[in-house]
Amino acid sequence: MEIKDLSDKTGEWLRGTGKESDIVISSRIRLARNVTGFPFLLRASLRQRKEVEALLKEAIINSDITKELSYINLNTVTTIDKLFLVERHLISKEHADGDGERGVAFGKTETISLMINEEDHLRIQVIRAGLELKNTWTVIDEIDNCLSQKLSFAYSSKFGYLTACPTNVGTGMRASVMLHLPALGMTKHIDKVFNAVGKLGLVVRGLYGEGTKVSGDLYQISNQFTLGKTESEILAIIESVIPRITSYERMARKALVLESKEQLEDRIWRSYGMLKAARMITSEEILQLLSQVRMGVNLGLINDIEMKTLNELFILTLPGHLQKLQGCELDSTQRNIIRASFVRKRLEDL
Repeated sequence: MEIKDLSDKTGEWLRGTGKESDIVISSRIRLARNVTGFPFLLRASLRQRKEVEALLKEAIINSDITKELSYINLNTVTTIDKLFLVERHLISKEHADGDGERGVAFGKTETISLMINEEDHLRIQVIRAGLELKNTWTVIDEIDNCLSQKLSFAYSSKFGYLTACPTNVGTGMRASVMLHLPALGMTKHIDKVFNAVGKLGLVVRGLYGEGTKVSGDLYQISNQFTLGKTESEILAIIESVIPRITSYERMARKALVLESKEQLEDRIWRSYGMLKAARMITSEEILQLLSQVRMGVNLGLINDIEMKTLNELFILTLPGHLQKLQGCELDSTQRNIIRASFVRKRLEDL
């Protein structure tokens, strides 16, 4: 499979199904691993990075992780392709911007991704639609066990898995849930919720994790530390918090309907009208418009568009995807025009 083969479809994690899928977009778990006998990447020479890449690539390709596994060497692809893979959540921005030999292997459904020479030698990622942390953990644990039979990972009996970043030492696990919370933002209750989340050792980030701002009312909630806790304990904390947040969001939506129904409906339908008629839409604007329409669908105000379509548009209208679609680099004005045209056509096709 080549990157161009991904342009006209999206991963299964965007299909809009799973538990709490009206609010929970996806569940994701990442494991950080380093190969014994090699220094961490910050201290590794280019030759050592190349050796690590070759070793991990062979182990992954020859494993029984998943059928039709594709591998891409990031040194052989364009800047647009790397941005496309970042937007797809198949690699991180740090991985795209790195140097030396590095690559990514991923499955046909895009639920599994294995990043070689990102911050650590290996980052294993599994992402599923809706609130599915337990199932996600089952899959990623099997992948980790499978690769452990072929590779020796750096491990300390005292500290656990050894990683480049101290906050990942221990289990090496980051578990996160992506939430759509427009009503909490509109009712000004979002900060109270996240202050409470922070006291539990969890952290709130934007659409693409650490260092990214919140857009389109999309938030990622994940564990901040891994040392001193088992994988089950980390998952239990997140699983206990997410239902409370989804409950608060539903209460906020009900309050908006009861207290300002006309204003809410006007806001949602104006957003839908903009998507169907605008000739130019910016990256920031498209996320806000889609956020409002997505809430409108969940409230039963809009019935002629599927959740899957809206989830996909959050990704397909990003700069890397638009440039991949056109096959060339575009300036911001060109992207704004093409983005509006792309959304209009997609909605007309419905």
